[in-house]
Amino acid sequence: MNSEAKKLGTSKEERAQQAELELAAIGMESEFSVLLDGEPVKPEDLFGSPRAFVRGKLMHRKGTSYHLPTGGAVYFDTGVIEVATPVIEIDRGCAARAGRSLWEGILFLREELDDWERRTGHEVRLVGFSTHYNISFEVPHHEQGTSRTVEKLALLLSYILPVPVMMLAANRESTGIGVRPRGDRIEITADFTPSASLMIATGTLITGIVREVMTWPSFELEVLDRVELPVVRHFRPIPHTSRKGWLAKNVCFAQDPFKADPDEEIWETTDGRVLSLRTIAGLTVRHFWHPIRRISDPWTFRLIGSVMRGRAPSLLDLQERPPEYEDVGRLCTWDELFPETELSRSRYERVLIRAISGQKLWMGGRRYTPTGMRGWSQVIFRREDDRSRHVFGIDYLLGHLRDWERPAMRGG
Repeated sequence: MNSEAKKLGTSKEERAQQAELELAAIGMESEFSVLLDGEPVKPEDLFGSPRAFVRGKLMHRKGTSYHLPTGGAVYFDTGVIEVATPVIEIDRGCAARAGRSLWEGILFLREELDDWERRTGHEVRLVGFSTHYNISFEVPHHEQGTSRTVEKLALLLSYILPVPVMMLAANRESTGIGVRPRGDRIEITADFTPSASLMIATGTLITGIVREVMTWPSFELEVLDRVELPVVRHFRPIPHTSRKGWLAKNVCFAQDPFKADPDEEIWETTDGRVLSLRTIAGLTVRHFWHPIRRISDPWTFRLIGSVMRGRAPSLLDLQERPPEYEDVGRLCTWDELFPETELSRSRYERVLIRAISGQKLWMGGRRYTPTGMRGWSQVIFRREDDRSRHVFGIDYLLGHLRDWERPAMRGG
C-alpha cells in the first residue's frame, strides 16, 4: 500500500483512489505548430504557459498542462501546442465523442487566442501537425505470454493499419503512420486531419481494427500469412522517431505512397496480386467490417465505406495539401456534426467535466469539492467538513454520477 493510501485509510471509498480504469477507453490528442505574425515560434517561448492567453480559471495538471472546461487538456510539448481529450469509454459512437471533445478543445483555444490577438495586436495561427489515437490494451497479463505482448501487437499493427489510415488521414505531404506501444495502451500517430468527419472516421477505423486484432491468439508476424489481408510486398517499418514503436514512413515502401495516385494498381502484395492503395485499404476495411461497425455511429460508418469505394474524397485525391491545415480553428472548424441531442456525452466525460468545473459532490451525507486531477483516471477532492484530502478513481465516481448531476439538473 502506498503512503497516500495509508494516509487516507482503507475504507471502500478511499481504496477507490487506487483503481485503474475498469472500462476499455480511447483518447485523442492533436499537436499544432504556432505562427506569430506569420513566423514560426515555440509556444513556451511566446506564452510561457497557457495561462498567458486563456481567460478564466483553469485546473492545473502539471508543468504547462491545464485542464480545459471541455473536459480535455492543453499543454506545451517541445515546440508545439497539444490539445488532448479526456478518456472516453469504448462504445458505439466513441470515436465521434472523442472527435467532438477534441474539436471543442481546439475551438476553445482558438477563441482565447482570438481575444489575445485583439488585446496585443498580433496574429497567432495554429498549424495542424499531428493527431494521436490511443486505445486501451486489454489483454490480461496472464493471457499474454511471449506472443501477445503490447510490443508485438504494435509491430503487427504497423503492417495492417498504415494503408487504410492513409486513405482517411494522410495528405500529399505526409511522411508516415506510426504505431507505438505505451504499456496500457496502443498509440497510433498520423497527420492532423483538418476535416473533423475524416478524423472521426480515422479514429473509428483504428479502434475497430486494434480491438479485433487484440483478440487474435498470436501477435507474431507469421499470423499475416494465415489471414486474408493484403500486405504490401517488401514493406518494412522503421523504428519510430519518438519513443519506442514503429513507423510506416514513405521510405519503407518501393515508392512514396503519399505521392502516388491512390487508384493506380502498382502495389504488389505478399499474395502475388497487384493492387491500388484504395483497393488495399478497402480490402482491409472489409476484413474488419463487423468490428468497425460495432463501435461506429451510422454516419461515420457510411463515410468510411464511401472513401474506400472512391465515392467520397480522400485527402490523397487532392493534388496538394489543403490550405485548411494552415489556420486550424478558422479555415477548418467544428460544425456540430454530433450534437448532444443525437450523441450523448460518455460517462467518463461527464465525470471529468464536473470534476474540472469544481462542481461539489455529496457522498455519504458529506460534501466534497474537486480540487485537481491525478492523471486522467483519478480526481482529488477536499472534504468540506474537515478539509481532508481524498482521491477517487473515475470508475468509482461513475456510481455517484447521478447524484453529481442532480444539482445541475435542478439548476442549483
